[in-house]
Amino acid sequence: MFKNLIIYRIGEGWTADAHQLAEQLAKETFLRCEPTQPLAVGWAPPRGIEHAPLVEVVDGHWLIKLKREARLLPSSVVQERVDELAEHIEETTGRKPGKKARKDLKEQAQHELLPRAFTKTSATQVWIAPKDRLLFVDAGSSARADEVVTLLIQASPGLSLQLVQTAESPAAVMAAWLMDGVTPEGFQIERECELKGSDDQKPVVRYARHALDIDEVRAHLTSGKMPTRLALSWRERVAFTLTEGFTIKKISFLDLAFEGRPEASGDEAFDADLALATGELGRLVPALIEGLGGEHDFAAAGTTPAALPAAGEQAAPAAEEAFSESPPW
Repeated sequence: MFKNLIIYRIGEGWTADAHQLAEQLAKETFLRCEPTQPLAVGWAPPRGIEHAPLVEVVDGHWLIKLKREARLLPSSVVQERVDELAEHIEETTGRKPGKKARKDLKEQAQHELLPRAFTKTSATQVWIAPKDRLLFVDAGSSARADEVVTLLIQASPGLSLQLVQTAESPAAVMAAWLMDGVTPEGFQIERECELKGSDDQKPVVRYARHALDIDEVRAHLTSGKMPTRLALSWRERVAFTLTEGFTIKKISFLDLAFEGRPEASGDEAFDADLALATGELGRLVPALIEGLGGEHDFAAAGTTPAALPAAGEQAAPAAEEAFSESPPW
């Protein structure tokens, strides 16, 4: 159910319950792109069924989903139309359009081409563990996670979020695990990692489907390279990749995690999958944080974490992204 997790701590003072959150999200539900609209973003039912709840609750865990639809308008196609319009102006007036005129022509070309552009739909799931005051965004990049949490903060007054950071650097801890082969209880090093140097050339060494308890890996570490990604498993139940920025990627559930899971379909399968994912990851994440020295206490350290993006900051880049994606043909 979840492929990647970026983890946030929910600030004190947010008291919304699932019903209240659903009402808040209902004010910004997903509506498909209009013909000349480059991007549409809104909240949608996690089950993917029209008129289903916007907040699903299973075993005390909440699931919500942000849906986005972008019109794919490659810059090369826009530029070709701009050139056509500019050529027509030059033929009829005898003058080449200047910089400002070409900017206006670009806007005209985009307006003309958008209704014919293909659309691409994607969704980002958000798992909220209210008892633990943790929020998880299933996003492959920090930019996409920033977009989601910014819109969620706008939707739910009083909500504040802070990226969870560990007391010890994940890269340094992963290097120690690789160097001596000793991991926290329950964790096992698997057969993939990426090591990166810090000098000007920033050399990168990647291992895939390869044993990592070898002298060659230790030599790279001794020479100054540090792990940026490391494949791990937890209690033979969950496999994942840990990154230097404390993002959990490439999550997969192993056979042992499915033992005792009843056969189910439809809504029952959705509930069973969500219960399985939140149950396993709800135990894995605290164990992983503990293995990295615990959660960093900003108050005790006298430091302030980086602020989340201000409301609306992601809107312009997201719209620009719609025009720069590769075409589907």
